Amino acid sequence: MSSIIKPAERTNGVTYAIRDIVVLASEVAKSGKEMLYLNIGDPNIYDHRTPQHIIEATYKAMLDNKNGYSPSSGIPEALDSIRRDAERKGINNINDIFITTGASEAIELCLTALADAGENVLLPTPGYPLYTAIQSKLELIGNPYYMDEDNNWEPDIDDIKKKINAKTRAIILINPNNPTGTVYSDDTLRKIIDIALEYNLIIFADEIYDKLIFEGKKHTAIASLNDEVPVITFSGMSKNYVVPGWRIGWGIASGDVSRMRTFLDALNKLLRARLCANHPMQYAIPAALDGSQTHLQSLIKTLERRRDITMEKLATIPGISLVKPEGSFYAFASIDVDDDMKFSAELIKETGVVVVPGSGFGQKPGSQHFRIVILPPDDVLDKAFLRIAEFYEKYKRNN
Repeated sequence: MSSIIKPAERTNGVTYAIRDIVVLASEVAKSGKEMLYLNIGDPNIYDHRTPQHIIEATYKAMLDNKNGYSPSSGIPEALDSIRRDAERKGINNINDIFITTGASEAIELCLTALADAGENVLLPTPGYPLYTAIQSKLELIGNPYYMDEDNNWEPDIDDIKKKINAKTRAIILINPNNPTGTVYSDDTLRKIIDIALEYNLIIFADEIYDKLIFEGKKHTAIASLNDEVPVITFSGMSKNYVVPGWRIGWGIASGDVSRMRTFLDALNKLLRARLCANHPMQYAIPAALDGSQTHLQSLIKTLERRRDITMEKLATIPGISLVKPEGSFYAFASIDVDDDMKFSAELIKETGVVVVPGSGFGQKPGSQHFRIVILPPDDVLDKAFLRIAEFYEKYKRNN
């Protein structure tokens, strides 16, 4: 008699709340209920469009038969463009640049090249759940550091220091932060640099939302503040240039090359082993980074308005509070319930409004949150927040 095919134990801890919640939403949608999706950070499924000149650059590359493999790290034109963009942000002492299948692949390759099973990296909490999924797959030991909700969701520097041990290899930074929308202060960034230098840690700086900053606030690339500290800066086309489905991202290695050389050699082995990123889409990188940025002005203006709608509507609901997002397209609301997973599931079932429970991003014990995507049109947000308010009132009476 045949026995079941047993999966690898490393998959047991892999979760991805942003997509996992869609399984429940899909079941609810089958009932015919109107669904309002505030869960996926994909601008194209709402009313946002890819800039035409970026599409044309990719189309031309395809017509020119740029449809085979590219060099493992990417085409020279795109690498040069990424370098220019990095230098405009003040990133110097660049040692390597590599183009990947989305920033997600860059993150996974770098973690794989750096850390062995049983080691750890400091992960922001709340933070993007991809990191904990990769952590589980690589059999790393969880080592979260907390963001301080009472301090505009800035990283808790004291908590970072407390969490460092002999097995710690890196500090992960997400700035602007997903899910909170916080843009970190230069003071916080400098303190993180000091810690990295003191404890011989590399900084993995996820800055993929760096051009989606509200109200003229300045985003500082952490690598621009110190030329010696080892940093890999992650970015990509998905968010800033409204092409998440193209899966084009990159990493920029900067800092003291004598400290980074062996790690970068290992990373490039992995880059070569997986061949290359999507070739024709790489020709959109120079068009995007060096071309017209006018779409960013209108996109930011729209996101600021929808952020304000979110703030205004949630402020009328007793028991829900929100730190004002400063960038990206997310908001991370605190809610007075015992179980944010249960609340989010019941909200979907009764109202069709899809949000992601805060526990999917990590949070301080005893706190409860849910993440909202502020990408949907104004009328969808208005309708969704009305449903949330009505549902929450009933939920609190019954729980």
